[in-house]
Amino acid sequence: MISQVTFATEPTPGRLNEDLVVVGAGWAALLDGATAPVGVDSGCVHGVRWLVHRLGAELGRLLLLEPESPLADLLERAIVSTRAAHGSACDLENPDSPSSTVTLLRACEKAVDYLVLCDSPLIIEVDGAVRVVLDERASRLPEHTTSGVRAARNQPGGFWVASTDPRAAHEALLGSFDRAAVGRAALLSDGASRFVERFHLGTWSDLLDLLEKAGPGELIRRVRAAESAEPADARRGKIHDDATAVLLDLSEGDLSG
Repeated sequence: MISQVTFATEPTPGRLNEDLVVVGAGWAALLDGATAPVGVDSGCVHGVRWLVHRLGAELGRLLLLEPESPLADLLERAIVSTRAAHGSACDLENPDSPSSTVTLLRACEKAVDYLVLCDSPLIIEVDGAVRVVLDERASRLPEHTTSGVRAARNQPGGFWVASTDPRAAHEALLGSFDRAAVGRAALLSDGASRFVERFHLGTWSDLLDLLEKAGPGELIRRVRAAESAEPADARRGKIHDDATAVLLDLSEGDLSG
C-alpha cells in the first residue's frame, strides 16, 4: 500500500466542487470536471458533477477489481460504462457534453504506473529529481474561443478529455517508473497547479516541499491569496477555480496490496 495519502480540495467560491479524489490501496485518481461555459447547451440532463462522480466511481471500482490491468483499458471501460449510464435523454454526440480530466497513479510491486489526460499534472520525484507529467495539448490550441475549443475537443490534432468518447483513454500520457526510484508524488487540478504555472510562487520542487511540510490545504490557501491579489488588468482566465492537491508518499511500504 501507499505509505500515506493526504489531500485537500476546495471549490470555486460560491460554487459546487467539480473536482474529485478517489483513493484505494496502491493507487489514487484525481478528476477535474470542465465547467460548462455560460449559455452552452451540453445536451446532457445530468451535468459536470454527475459525470465526474460517475466516472470516478466506475474507475475506482475497476482499479479495485483489476489491479494489474492497463490503466488506459480501465479508463476506456469506465468511459463506456458512464456513457451507458447517461440514458436516452442525453445527446452523447454533442461535442460540449460534460467532460473531465483524469490523473491516475498506481504503485505496484516493481513499477509505478501513471495516466494523465488533459491538464491536471502529475508531479513525481524519481531518483531524487522532480519530474512533471503534464498534457499541454489543450493550452496549445490556436484559439480558445468556445467554438475553437469545441472543434478541437477529442479530435486528432486537438486535445483529449474524458467525456463520451472511449478513444480518449488511449490518447492519455502513459508511462511507468521503477518502483524503487520513486519517492513523493502529487496529483493536482489546474486550480492548484496555478501555484507554479500562473502565479510563480515557487518551483515544482517547492510545491512538493510545501505539500509535505505544510499540507495541501496550505497550498490552496496560498493560491487563493494570490488569486485575490492579482490585478484585474493582469488576470487571464477566470479569477478562481476548483483547487485540489493530493500528496502521496511512495518512499517506503508494500505497494502491492
